[in-house]
Amino acid sequence: MKNSPYFSQEHEEFRQMVRKFAEEKVRPVAAELDQKEQFSIELTRAMGHAGLFGVNIPKAYGGHGRDYRSLVLAVEEIARVDGSQAATLAAHNSLGIGPIYMFGTEEQKKNFIPRLTSGDHTWAFALTEPNAGSDAMGAETRAELIDGQWVINGHKIFISNAASPMSLGGTILAITGEEDGKKLLTTILVESSSPGYVKERITNKMMWRSADTGKLSFDNVKVPESNLLGELGKGGRQMLETLDSGRLTIGAMGLGLAKGAFEMAQNYANKRQQFGKPIKKFQAISFKLADMALKIELASNILYNAVWRKDNGLPFGKEAAMAKLYTSEIAKEISDEAVQIHGAYGLVRDTDIERFYRDQRILQIGEGTSEILRLVISRHIDQ
Repeated sequence: MKNSPYFSQEHEEFRQMVRKFAEEKVRPVAAELDQKEQFSIELTRAMGHAGLFGVNIPKAYGGHGRDYRSLVLAVEEIARVDGSQAATLAAHNSLGIGPIYMFGTEEQKKNFIPRLTSGDHTWAFALTEPNAGSDAMGAETRAELIDGQWVINGHKIFISNAASPMSLGGTILAITGEEDGKKLLTTILVESSSPGYVKERITNKMMWRSADTGKLSFDNVKVPESNLLGELGKGGRQMLETLDSGRLTIGAMGLGLAKGAFEMAQNYANKRQQFGKPIKKFQAISFKLADMALKIELASNILYNAVWRKDNGLPFGKEAAMAKLYTSEIAKEISDEAVQIHGAYGLVRDTDIERFYRDQRILQIGEGTSEILRLVISRHIDQ
């Protein structure tokens, strides 16, 4: 990253700080947390106390006043060591705090954001439902305004940072009426302490086993009318804007995972001896590593360009979709080749590459499947 047109010396120093945290705090416990399928409140709080919650949020709201590139670097460095902790970090910042900062009133920002940058709480963005994934208009959760309160009923599933004791609540996408035969989607801020708000952790996951993924149920949950986020019926637009930014942090997860897998493959190829020499000396392996390095370089450039555009106020929706699509695809390819280089050793849980191979699979699904992203890109290039 040195001498990069996208980053300053301050960015490099921040990256090194996060890398040190990842190596000293995350790496020693990552495998054990994954095996036990344990969400670590202690480690999550440590990330917050290290300045990784609200990275790009102004200091006036308890954030750290950095740019979005800094957030992307933080997620990338954590993902280089562990996908679960990177998922917690990415979702809390981009999907959790992000919409409140982008669309909230001054009162909402001052009420919610300082609690979410402290390291003591996480926040969810509750979009996906049992019958609504890529098709957000299939949402069935409803919110009705009765006597100055929103009354919410429905279900959400596969929601990050939704079920642990640290989860303060979530931004809920709900139907609040119809107009011209179409559902009006609206976002509402709902704290988990509200009566009728039920959260349940999803277990037995293949990937991100130590991240908090949950189901939410709302049974006549009541919140004040003032908890409306943004404008009535504008939830769909808010969702799309939130996902554009979120795709940059998922892209950072793909890039970080690819870099971590590549480093493992390099290290193993240097020490593994066959036919009297390290396997890296064989062209079959050295060419694999060369292709992996090429893909990482391309992924870095496409992601860093997209986030640079966001920081500089330029349109970045197409670039974010491209970055998320490409980084998730190369994470798959590089982790697969890294397992191949490890041979049978890469198939057992004693090696970190086995965890990386599992963790990469979600990246082609979450925050826009690879199929949906190709649709998004095609619409941009047809304009």
